[in-house]
Amino acid sequence: MSPRRLTPLLLVMTFLTAGAAPAQDKGSVNPKPLPPLANPNDPSIGAKELFARKLLPSKGTAHVIGSYTKGCIGGAMQMPLNGDNWQVMRLSRNRNYGHPDMIALIKRLAARANKDAGWPGILVGDIAQPRGGPALSGHASHQIGLDADIWLTPMPDRRLSREEREDLSAVMMVRQDRLDIDPKVFTPAHVLVLRDAAQEPAVQRIFVNPAIKKALCREAKGDRSWLSKIRPWWGHDYHFHIRMRCPAGSSECEGQSSQSEDEGCKPSDLAYWFSDAVLHPKPPPEPPKPKPPMTLAQMPAACKAVLHAVDAKQ
Repeated sequence: MSPRRLTPLLLVMTFLTAGAAPAQDKGSVNPKPLPPLANPNDPSIGAKELFARKLLPSKGTAHVIGSYTKGCIGGAMQMPLNGDNWQVMRLSRNRNYGHPDMIALIKRLAARANKDAGWPGILVGDIAQPRGGPALSGHASHQIGLDADIWLTPMPDRRLSREEREDLSAVMMVRQDRLDIDPKVFTPAHVLVLRDAAQEPAVQRIFVNPAIKKALCREAKGDRSWLSKIRPWWGHDYHFHIRMRCPAGSSECEGQSSQSEDEGCKPSDLAYWFSDAVLHPKPPPEPPKPKPPMTLAQMPAACKAVLHAVDAKQ
């Protein structure tokens, strides 16, 4: 849905209630396990309570079911915690699982960014839970293993400790007035990293803060066709969000329609995002009522089988 079809306030509240998956939210070195559900078969229980309690992927080959905001993934692959050019953050969330194509893409991007931009390495944020599905916090999407958050903070030149992976805050890339990037921290290398991600054929969209989109439009040189994949959206001022197309042969995957191939850099394309109504929305007369959680019955039927499937071996 286009942002212009909803009021700025409604969109902002939708974004906030769905969660921004903020990279600056800290984790825990010793996360407490979720308590068992008194009645896990209660049809009114939110699906997020069920999927969050699955600590391992399901056994079998990878298969994507449903959409980015209502779906699951069977046979997910875990992103290795460390590589030559990457490290996974916020391990306590247990959200470093995805479709094998996504895992391969992140590894490829890490190596290419190092080569093209001199990027020391990428810090990997949330991908998906072991079986996908809705999360208890932080996201409305990231449900089918085809979304991934990549921090805009470059990886330090050392192996981070577990404590640092939970406590380290990502760097804010946007000016305090929200009208442009902060040139002290957003560099030409960031442009190259985002270009490398967008030039991946399997990537359909990349979500960034509107100020970052504005900066990319201004700074991109040469072939600018990749800019069409860069989409402004609320938040995303500490990280960028990669969204892949449905993998070939994934008949149960519900992808998004293709977007315009236009760069999206005309003043009229960006004006909405920098309007006063969007930057400074007025509070509602009454706080909006929270939506009831999505239940398992409201998800694709095949997700029930994924939820109850045998665990894959570690």
